[in-house]
Amino acid sequence: MSKNLKICFLLILMNHAGTASGQKSDKDLPPLLQKAAEEVIAGKYLHAFLDILHFQGTNVWTTDMPKKIMAYFHAQNVIFTISSLQMSIKNYLENLLYQPKQLLSDFQQINHQQFQTAVKYLFRSKKNHFELGNIVIDLDGIRERIFQSPGGNRTLFLVTLEKCFPALSSMECVDILSQVLRVSSVSYLQPDVIRSLPKDLPQDTFRNLSAVFKDLYDKTTANAQRTLYDWMKQILQKSCITNELNDSSSWVSAENLWILGRYMVHLPLEEIMKISLNEMRLFISYDNATKQLDTVYDITPELAQAFLERINSSGFDLRNTSTIYRLGLLVCFYDNMEQMDAIVAQVLLHQMMKCNQLRGFQADVYKLKAQLLDIAMQNQTLNDTLGSLSDAVVGLTSSQLDSLSPEAVHNAISTLNQVSGWAKSQIMILSSKYLTYEKVLSFYNISQMGSLVTGISTPSFYNMNPKELSQVIRGTLSQYASDLSPAQQQGILTKMLASRELSSAVTDIQGAFFKEVCLSDLWKETGFNSSIVKEKELRKSQALFLYELLSKKTTAPADLLRFFEKNLQLLSPYQVNCLAWKFWKTSNTSIPPFLLSVLPAQYLESISGTSCVPFLISLGKTELDLMILDSHKKNTVLQKVQECLNGSISDEYDVDILGNLICHLPPAIIRDGISLRAMAVALHQFRFCRRLSHEQKTEIKYRFTELYGTPKNWTAQTTQDIGPFVALLSKDELTVLAEKFPNTILQIAKMAWSASPPEEFLSAIFEPIRNSINSIRTSDPTTDCTGITAPSSDEIIKLAEANAFWSVQELQCLDTDTFTKNVEFLGTVMSFNRSQLIVLKEKAKQVWGALPGWKSYHIVSLGRIALALSGREIEALDLSSVDTVAALSQQTEWTLVQAKSILQGFLQHSGQTVYGLKSFDLAGLGANLCALNTTDIKTIKATEFSAVIARVGLLPCSTPVLEEFKKVAESVFGIAAGWNSSIIHEIGTIAAGLNEREFTALDKDVMPYFQPAAIRHIPDEVFKVLSPEQIANLGPENAAMVTESQRNLLNALQLQSLQLALDGARTSVQDTQTNASTIQSTHTPASNCAHFSSGFSIWLCALYILCPTS
Repeated sequence: MSKNLKICFLLILMNHAGTASGQKSDKDLPPLLQKAAEEVIAGKYLHAFLDILHFQGTNVWTTDMPKKIMAYFHAQNVIFTISSLQMSIKNYLENLLYQPKQLLSDFQQINHQQFQTAVKYLFRSKKNHFELGNIVIDLDGIRERIFQSPGGNRTLFLVTLEKCFPALSSMECVDILSQVLRVSSVSYLQPDVIRSLPKDLPQDTFRNLSAVFKDLYDKTTANAQRTLYDWMKQILQKSCITNELNDSSSWVSAENLWILGRYMVHLPLEEIMKISLNEMRLFISYDNATKQLDTVYDITPELAQAFLERINSSGFDLRNTSTIYRLGLLVCFYDNMEQMDAIVAQVLLHQMMKCNQLRGFQADVYKLKAQLLDIAMQNQTLNDTLGSLSDAVVGLTSSQLDSLSPEAVHNAISTLNQVSGWAKSQIMILSSKYLTYEKVLSFYNISQMGSLVTGISTPSFYNMNPKELSQVIRGTLSQYASDLSPAQQQGILTKMLASRELSSAVTDIQGAFFKEVCLSDLWKETGFNSSIVKEKELRKSQALFLYELLSKKTTAPADLLRFFEKNLQLLSPYQVNCLAWKFWKTSNTSIPPFLLSVLPAQYLESISGTSCVPFLISLGKTELDLMILDSHKKNTVLQKVQECLNGSISDEYDVDILGNLICHLPPAIIRDGISLRAMAVALHQFRFCRRLSHEQKTEIKYRFTELYGTPKNWTAQTTQDIGPFVALLSKDELTVLAEKFPNTILQIAKMAWSASPPEEFLSAIFEPIRNSINSIRTSDPTTDCTGITAPSSDEIIKLAEANAFWSVQELQCLDTDTFTKNVEFLGTVMSFNRSQLIVLKEKAKQVWGALPGWKSYHIVSLGRIALALSGREIEALDLSSVDTVAALSQQTEWTLVQAKSILQGFLQHSGQTVYGLKSFDLAGLGANLCALNTTDIKTIKATEFSAVIARVGLLPCSTPVLEEFKKVAESVFGIAAGWNSSIIHEIGTIAAGLNEREFTALDKDVMPYFQPAAIRHIPDEVFKVLSPEQIANLGPENAAMVTESQRNLLNALQLQSLQLALDGARTSVQDTQTNASTIQSTHTPASNCAHFSSGFSIWLCALYILCPTS
């Protein structure tokens, strides 16, 4: 691809060219080609290239054209040698690809005709190649290279914006802008760029461009959205007859509302109230009004109710069914509840199924649905109305659902299967009711259940007809596989594998289910061919085994690699290191720049000058934290990055080049090295960084306050764009924002962190958010709650993780109804301390009665609240169901005493012994298996253990337990000394249970295949017996997992080997190393990867590189 781009122009000029002295080329050469030749002489290669393309498009390209061009050069006393011209063109094109500012500058200098030619071949041509005689130019390659180069899209957008409208028709420009925007992250669509958009566009052009911006709404920042609204508003206001407007009339017509679409949420409240009733009536009458109103996901209650008021005043009856259907997301804020009948309530509930798409205000929606639910059920039973309540049924309590008849659930299944947002306990109840009515579990029954399928019990799956089960896992279950518990997945898999020939069963097992097939089962089948891995997800150990097996059966590695394309997440730092050395051994001039970073530090010394930008771009496309785990090595790489940057980032193009590397900039550069112009773009990139240090965050806070000013003056859009960085503000600053923009802050709290938001942030927003909620609070009348305000349902839903700041006394005063409705939600709060959990547990006992009477759905609904149960309390629960135990096992904070109680409770209530446990029982017990004593472990059946050995290998059990699990593993895979790489990886932490003799007997080549968690679990006294060669072969990832206490017992030679592993050195290839200063980093794929199609990256090659170690 890149080679074509580098030499295509050279081929045009010199193909068939020879010496041409004595020819009168200035007469023979057509004027446009003469101009192109003059541009070559002047070094304007882009201009010349575009002129030649234009010439070919309107003339016949003959084979003597290159000779005439070369003759022209000679006549002008300009003597080019092939090598000098080739080098000039190559350097120029490299600068264009790696210096987007140069690309922008050159594009800005081209004339209208050249711009039209560029547009024709970049955007409008459907050809993937271009022919000049027998010369073929790879147009697809050129397009892809420009589009993928950092800043390439930014340049094309800016040039199009500047040159397109004067050079081409407006409609063509809109189409080109649309193409550029759609293939990018549109991060360059900043407010200052938007403000430069033309404001005198023809009406049709403006409409089409507005439609493009409506489609890209969610990709743009909040400030960009607001600026786009302002741009649209200016043009729409101009189209109004100015003298007809006065203080009481509005520029917002029905047509303008249609053009604004999603951007109507930026209309001021007073502007909405001024909209002409005739225009509002006309807008709602449009057939596509609903389509427009269905997309206003970020509308506020105030604006929605203003629209509803104008619609109502315009003559539309908001109680009329046909009107309700036209309201789109405005129904989520419907407030005319007086004297409403049940039919209207049911229609509204049906329309409100779309309200989960709103950005925020879900507590308000929940409250409205509850009110409508009461109206819809007036004078009727729940059994009679269940099918007409839409997704408001999610608001029904467990006891209400438990009161339903199986027939009612069966009759309403077509509604229930469309509902999202179910709690696990609700799913369990409804699934049980439905299957009680159906009697037999079949493919048809399951296909009717939607998400409720995840509530089917493990024994029910296990007892299902195998033929029907194989249909189910290819159908409904494939969609919800990730929502099934380990016990359910294992129950399904066990039945599938036990009921038919292994090869046939494995063929039918698709997607995520295949990951659960154990290695020992794959061993039994030797007849596999490459088709086995089509449409399947693999574990690393499966990939290692299958690659070794299948590579013996095919002589076409490229074909084999295609089947593994979906498993790139299996790539480890060790394999990246393998790939780097493979490149180095094959040809050190072809190594991709980013791979130099995983080789020993001296290999970075070759990077300087012109090789810096390619290095930064290449490295910026990777995840440095996943590739280099050793902090010392990472610092060395980052020092080279700083050298290449010269300590500064001047503009948005530098930010583009950095890519992910921006997350690793030192605090000093963030503070003083990023220009204010670049900071606006950099701040957007910083939001995606997952591991910023405290020092980095401190400097980011300094810079965004420099950019946006004091927080008290921020707009809602700025607050939204700052996102998670609002947590860096002081408590006083956060309080101001939470009071001004409570919903924006709540959305940040909900969306910005994968785990719990910082405690300081939650603490600062708790009171302002709580005070912004107007709700009726009731307290438990059975306790002394005088003067204590208990949480309301509204507050609990809105506060989310900030619920952790309710006092123990406030939680204790929860009334029964509020607790029952919100127990599942409260069980998800990660920040509750033990005292709070105990209070909520006691509240559960008060509401549900004695522990032995609790049903499975009660236990499941507790979530983290269950962690407050004592060992005795756990043993009093009915834990006979493996699904109940599997739900408890999802909690990771059990003490050993609690885990033993769960284990004993399950054995006692199910009437089983450890010997009788099936594989799905073991899967359901999860981490509670660590509570087994060594005597019981000996009785586990090897066949059942082998089926879940990969899951057991994820558990952080004690050394004695791991040692016993290792013995069971030997009964499956043979003696430990003979274990290969796929077995070592399959058993995970169990491998840490090997003794000193077994470790010393291990082949050094299996060392990098230990799972990182297993390294940490190896006892210090055992780890120290590893040979220097074994330690050197750990690989970078495993070497980084070595603990301080393990390291302290190593001798000097072992420590040296550990450092070699951390640094990515290969002792077996040290003799191939030369002075690092001779390394030349290039941008051409390695020869052994070149035969793969363009859809395959070098990461794919890396998955199957076998590292030589001797």
